[in-house]
Amino acid sequence: MLDRTVLDPTVRPGGPALVTGANGYIASWLVKRLLERGLDVHGTVRDPRDPAKTGHLRAIARDCPGTLSLFRADLLDPDGFDRAMEGCGLVFHTASPLIVREVDDPGRDVIEPATRGTRHVLETANRTPSVRRVVLTSSIVAIYGDAVDLEEIEADRFDENHWNTTSHEGHQPYSYSKTLSEQLAWRMADAQARWDLVAVNPGLVLGPGLSRHTNAEGVLIMRDLGNGSHGFGAAQLDFAIVDVRDVAEGHLRAALMPEAAGRYVLVGETLSLIKMADVLRARFGDGFPLPRRTVSKRATVMYAPRIGITHAVAKRNVGYPLKFDNRRARTDLGLRFRPAAESVVEHFQQLLDDGLVRSR
Repeated sequence: MLDRTVLDPTVRPGGPALVTGANGYIASWLVKRLLERGLDVHGTVRDPRDPAKTGHLRAIARDCPGTLSLFRADLLDPDGFDRAMEGCGLVFHTASPLIVREVDDPGRDVIEPATRGTRHVLETANRTPSVRRVVLTSSIVAIYGDAVDLEEIEADRFDENHWNTTSHEGHQPYSYSKTLSEQLAWRMADAQARWDLVAVNPGLVLGPGLSRHTNAEGVLIMRDLGNGSHGFGAAQLDFAIVDVRDVAEGHLRAALMPEAAGRYVLVGETLSLIKMADVLRARFGDGFPLPRRTVSKRATVMYAPRIGITHAVAKRNVGYPLKFDNRRARTDLGLRFRPAAESVVEHFQQLLDDGLVRSR
């Protein structure tokens, strides 16, 4: 689904490429693409010796021309990325806490590690003379806070010019953390002149993972659909979907295309929750308790905690359309996004294979 002709195969950055949080859902695919291209990769993880967390990366590296070196690093350690970044020309900062539901302490668990981690990685880039480009994994939630925000802009869809101004520590703390982190990254990039910054802003990332276990929000949404959490009916919620493989390719192009600059919305298309259920039913039949109808906004707000969201989030998102303009990614990076239905089906199939959802 990707136009690969826009990348010059002879382009090679100076030195290895660093990927923070290398064993993550998106990062694992990115590591694979880099290694397949023949680039040497330095990956940071919490424990390089844990085969359950890193075995899939080592297996990928065995079949690729590039080499993989894993380093221990912690987002809260200001000096934790120095060894891993040494000699690297490219830095992909993908590591960030992904806790969307039931956050115990938003400041401690989400906002602080996200912002401090970004600061520590970019401060390391400032003192690593080989670094020439940093690609930041941001999110569309740094562009908007809630779907209702679309009514407040002078456009019919969100694009790279928009910023999330409605999230805060008490409401959508994960979105707030991604917004603060990206804004911090742009300030730090503007304060120096040796390396440049490109941000990629993916939507809800779906598609098959390269490791069995992940706590990504897409897994939770697919699991809830398949296990009957929406048996009473689906909320009128829209999701801006992008395939994980397209996100990895977007990172690669943002790094290797010299003209890449600024922010890039990575969204293929928008599907409602009930449409996702319809797609799954058409592919997998009636063996799962998939919802067949939508429920009213009033009912959704009332029962919001049962589907993992707060009353306030339900009020500001249920029943509102969600649209994004992905033209910059298509024209500047040459991306052609996979159909969302394909990603939904392949993601659900992997959950079936892993035993995370079961037919009734």
